[in-house]
Amino acid sequence: MQEKDFKHYKVLAARISAVRPAVVTARVLEMVKTQTRGFIHVCTVHTMLECVDDPVLAAIVNQSTMAVPDGMPLVWLGRKAFPEEEVQRCYGPDLMLAICEAGVSTGLKHCFYGGTPEVLEKLQNNLEERFPGIKIVESIAPPFRELTSEERKNAAERINAAKADIVWVGLGTPKQDVWMGQMREKLDAPVLIAVGAAFNFHAGLLAQAPRLMQRAGLEWLFRLCKEPRRLWKRYVIGNPRFLWLLLKQRCKALSWGRI
Repeated sequence: MQEKDFKHYKVLAARISAVRPAVVTARVLEMVKTQTRGFIHVCTVHTMLECVDDPVLAAIVNQSTMAVPDGMPLVWLGRKAFPEEEVQRCYGPDLMLAICEAGVSTGLKHCFYGGTPEVLEKLQNNLEERFPGIKIVESIAPPFRELTSEERKNAAERINAAKADIVWVGLGTPKQDVWMGQMREKLDAPVLIAVGAAFNFHAGLLAQAPRLMQRAGLEWLFRLCKEPRRLWKRYVIGNPRFLWLLLKQRCKALSWGRI
C-alpha cells in the first residue's frame, strides 16, 4: 500500500510523506478511479507521540498509503529534510473539502464514520449545501466504546452495501488510525481517510483557529483555550515531550530525517 513515488521523512517512530494537498487530492481521485485500495493518515504531533507509545499504531501508520503532515511542526521538519520539495500542510478539514469538491463532477461517493448522529446530520447538510450534487451514501455514528466483532462486521456490511468510494473516519487519534488498520481488508471502498476533528468543524459545532494562528503553528493554543479540560495534557505535557524526543532523534541522526 505504500507509495514508492513519494519522498518520506522520519519523525520519531513514524514515516511521513513529503507532499502537498494538491498531490494528495489527485492521488485519492486516482485511487478511486483505478480501484486501488489504501488508507491515509492526517498526522499531528499528537499522532507522533502516540506512535512512540504504541508500536502497533506506528506499524499501521507506516504501512499506510500516505501519512501526511497536518501539524505545522511536521511541515517544518519536512521542509528541513527536503528543502527542494514543496512540502505543505495537509490540513485535514481543508483536505476533506478539496476532495469533496473535486469529486462532485466524477460522482464520488462518500461515507462518514464517527461522531454523533447530530454531528453527522449537520455535517451532511452543510456539505450538501456547499457542494450541490455531492453523493453521501452512508453515515455511521458508532458507540463511544470498544466495538464488538459483530458491530465491526455490521459496519463493514453497511459501508460495502452503500458502495462508498471514500470512507472518512472521524474518531480521533489513535482510535481512528487503529480502526483503519483493522478494517482496511474488510472494506471494499478504495480509500479510507482519518481526519480527526474535521467532522465537528464542518458540522459547525467546533470553531477553527484563525488562519494566521494556523500558519504560525499556534492552532494548538487556540484549541487548548477552547477545550482546556480535554486537551491540556495533550498540549501542556505532549508538546514539550515531542520537542525533547525530537532533539534526541536529531542528535543521533546525520540528516534531517530523510528515509
